[in-house]
Amino acid sequence: MASGLTALALGLAGWAQAAQTPTPPTPPAPPRDCPGRNAAIVEHFFSADCSDCWAAAEAPGVGPQDWRFDWVLPTRSGSEAPLSAAALLDSAERAQRAGSKAPIGPQPGSQRRAAAPPRGLALALAVGPAWRGYFGVQAEVRGALPPGSGLWLALVETIPAGSDGSPVERALVRSVAGPLPVKPLAGQARIQHLQAMRWPESAQPERLQARGWIESADGMMLAVASPRCPLR
Repeated sequence: MASGLTALALGLAGWAQAAQTPTPPTPPAPPRDCPGRNAAIVEHFFSADCSDCWAAAEAPGVGPQDWRFDWVLPTRSGSEAPLSAAALLDSAERAQRAGSKAPIGPQPGSQRRAAAPPRGLALALAVGPAWRGYFGVQAEVRGALPPGSGLWLALVETIPAGSDGSPVERALVRSVAGPLPVKPLAGQARIQHLQAMRWPESAQPERLQARGWIESADGMMLAVASPRCPLR
């Protein structure tokens, strides 16, 4: 175990060293199929007891250039719940911060809001290779933010339509870290965070994507980014 932790520490040290590399003055624009700066952010909250919710077809409303998050909430059934392998305590906490109502009947609770990033805000992510159940995720934030804002990081598993019992494509949240501070120190124009994030054994690493978002004090996601789709 000690040797494994040492290797992980060395890997993170390499990421930290890379983080000191100056940012290019003219970063490339995100790909055209990335969500726009004010794209919709859609969150679905599933009860771990409701396998029918997961298997139900959705009403239209999530576009290909929206940010989507699917959260599975733990229940009193614990490991006996049909969706327990995907349930996270962070999901319940996120639902509470978002002010989402508890899932009722065959439909999950949901939130749909437009991103509202403050002017001048930039958010970029980078991710290292998978290693023994971990990804190293690096985030960089530039620009002023409302008081009380924080940075959150997540590993999201893309579930293709027609697989794992879902008729639609989903973005299942598998691991969360945060809130991380986003207030730069005096004299700094940016703030950086480096996080080792572990995924659960039930996840398929090749389907995982790192995401980061800025969350306001009242629980609203102001901006979202991924390594492929930075916020510029």
